[in-house]
Amino acid sequence: MFLPFFDQLRRGGVPVSLREYLTFLEGMSAGLATYDIEAFYFLARTCMVKDERNIDKFDRAFAAAFEGLERISADQVLEAVDIPQDWLEKMAEKHLSAEEKAEIEALGGFDKLMETLKQRLKEQKGRHQGGNKWVGTAGTSPFGAYGYNPEGVRIGQDESRHQRAVKVWDKREFRNLDDTVEIGTRNIKVALKRLRQWARDGAAEELDLNGTIRATAEHGYLDVKTRPERRNAVKVLLFLDVGGSMDPHIKLVEELFSAAKSEFKHLEHYYFHNCLYEGVWRDNRRRWDAQTPTWEVLRTYGSDYKCIFVGDASMSPYEVASPGGANEHWNEEAGHVWLERARDQWPDHLWLNPLPVRYWPYTQSVQMIREVFGADRMVPMTLEGIERGMKLLS
Repeated sequence: MFLPFFDQLRRGGVPVSLREYLTFLEGMSAGLATYDIEAFYFLARTCMVKDERNIDKFDRAFAAAFEGLERISADQVLEAVDIPQDWLEKMAEKHLSAEEKAEIEALGGFDKLMETLKQRLKEQKGRHQGGNKWVGTAGTSPFGAYGYNPEGVRIGQDESRHQRAVKVWDKREFRNLDDTVEIGTRNIKVALKRLRQWARDGAAEELDLNGTIRATAEHGYLDVKTRPERRNAVKVLLFLDVGGSMDPHIKLVEELFSAAKSEFKHLEHYYFHNCLYEGVWRDNRRRWDAQTPTWEVLRTYGSDYKCIFVGDASMSPYEVASPGGANEHWNEEAGHVWLERARDQWPDHLWLNPLPVRYWPYTQSVQMIREVFGADRMVPMTLEGIERGMKLLS
C-alpha cells in the first residue's frame, strides 16, 4: 500500500533504496506508528532519509503522496476505522463565510493585543474550543489555533494558514536550504552571470597561450607561460528569509541559492525570519543558540559587497514598524531600523521577492519595505526580475 509513496520519493530526488523501504515497512508492522500521524511522518523520515539535505525533498514528496487525505469526510473515516480523539480535534476547524470574516475586527493595535493576551492568560482556567474570547481552537478568538482572526497570536498550531498572525507563541523548526539542487534549466545561472567583475588572482595555473607563443618566438625554444585563472571577483552577501510564508517558495529559493553558490566565488549567506533584526544565523537548527549579531555582520562586510535579500516581505506591519513587533521574539528596535542600516552599509542592495507582483499592492508590509529600499530595488524572483536586479547591482 506504500509503494506509491516509495515511487514519489524516488521521483522527488530522495535517494531511497529498497532496503530502507523494507525497514520502514517493518516499523509499520511492529506498530510504531499506528494512529499517530506525527509518529508516521517521523518513522518514514528516519528510515528513508540518510542525509539532512534531503529533508525538504522528503517533505515535498510526503505531501504529494498523501495529498487529498484531508478531503475525506469525518463520517467516512469513522465508518472505516476508530480514530483517536486528538486526530479529530483539528477537524473541528471553523470555516467562515466572507460575511462572517468581515464581521471580525482587530483588537485595536499591537499593544492592545499583547495587553489582552496577558489578561486572558491570567483569567483562563481550562481548555476552550470554538469561542471568540479565550485561548483555544477553531474559533474567532485572537488567541489560539485553527480558527480565524485578522490580527491575532497563533498558539499551538503546526503551520501558518492565513499568514495573518502578529506573533507566533510556538517553537518552530526551520531547515537549511539545499545548495545541491540540480536546476532543470540554466536560466537562473544565465541571469546571475550579468553580475560579473572579472579579475585574475591566485596561483598561475591557466595556460597563457598568447604569452607562450610570444615567449617561444622571442627565445627560439618552447617557453610555456601560465597565468592566474580569471574569476568573478564580485562579492555577494545573501540574506535568506526562511520559514512561515516562505515555505511555498522553498524550491525556487533553493534553485536560486544553488545557482548563486556555483556562480559567485565570494558568497556569504545568512538566514533571517520575516524581517531583519538584531540577530541572523547560518544554521537553522541552531537559530536560537548560535546567532550572529547583525551589528557584527554590518562591521565585517565592507560596502563593496552586493547585498541581496530574498523573501516575500509578507508579515504583520508591526514587524517592520514597531519595537516588540517581531513574530517570535521581543525586538528592542523596529525592523525598518535594521533594514535602513543594511541599506546604508551596502549601497548596492536588492530585495528579490518570490511573491507574484500582482499581490504586492495588497500586502502592507511589502509596500513598507519597498519604501525603505526604494521601489525599484524590490524585483520579482522571475528570470526577467533577476536580470533586472543584476543590472541594478552592476
